[in-house]
Amino acid sequence: MYPVLFAWGSFKLYAYGVLVAVGVLLGLLLARKRAAALGLDPDRIWNLGVYGILAALVGAKLWLILAEWQHYSRHFGEIFSVRTLLTGGTFYGSLAGGTLALTLGAWSYKLNRKLVLDLFAPGTALGQAIGRLGCFAAGCCYGKPTGVPWGVTFTNPIAFQIAGTPLGIPLHPAQLYESGCDFLIFVFLVRLAKHQRFAGEVFAAYAILYGVVRGIIEFFRGDPDRTLLAGGAFSLMQVASLFLIGVGFWIFAQFGPRKKLTEVPSKLL
Repeated sequence: MYPVLFAWGSFKLYAYGVLVAVGVLLGLLLARKRAAALGLDPDRIWNLGVYGILAALVGAKLWLILAEWQHYSRHFGEIFSVRTLLTGGTFYGSLAGGTLALTLGAWSYKLNRKLVLDLFAPGTALGQAIGRLGCFAAGCCYGKPTGVPWGVTFTNPIAFQIAGTPLGIPLHPAQLYESGCDFLIFVFLVRLAKHQRFAGEVFAAYAILYGVVRGIIEFFRGDPDRTLLAGGAFSLMQVASLFLIGVGFWIFAQFGPRKKLTEVPSKLL
């Protein structure tokens, strides 16, 4: 594992940041490329994507700060520290922030909100798949100790410094579990998008599939930054996963049987 890809003096290029940036950029390019197929302006979709990324960064930090409020309330100055700035934050915070920004942006541009979310769903899954490889390289979001043959052992002290990764102990490669599942979700969503039946279907499928995947993988994660509940029986991320699954099924129930994508997209509001 290589937390630092390149170092020159005090400057360090971290693998996590590079891979997350690559994932985000590819997801944004994919959404722009697919925009015309849904009757949406590629330039507006690009602008919306940039706003969504910025909102996702803010959302990730806000969720992190609220989840660790007991600490930040005693050390309020750390909210604005370089350490907090460089911290990736939480994915569900970024998903909430990005989704809100895309929805409001689509409303402002008078675009179909559900179609906009459909457009970004496959790219989101692809970005996650690549981003989790960044987590693996950095050692964050690590798994629980394990005796399975495919357990991974981190040895780089930088991983411990950055994320508190246990060194010298075989761990579940939880990052790779999720990366592989996210890539499969991406492939499925791309295929679904070619035959989708109603506005919101692709985003709803993403919400259900990712919610299930994340809820299961949480049982294999060993890092403490997930807000454990009920004495560690489950995490806040699993609660969020259940909510996300519920949102997906709600979209199917509310819009699936009634609307068809063969209608004029602008009518599918």
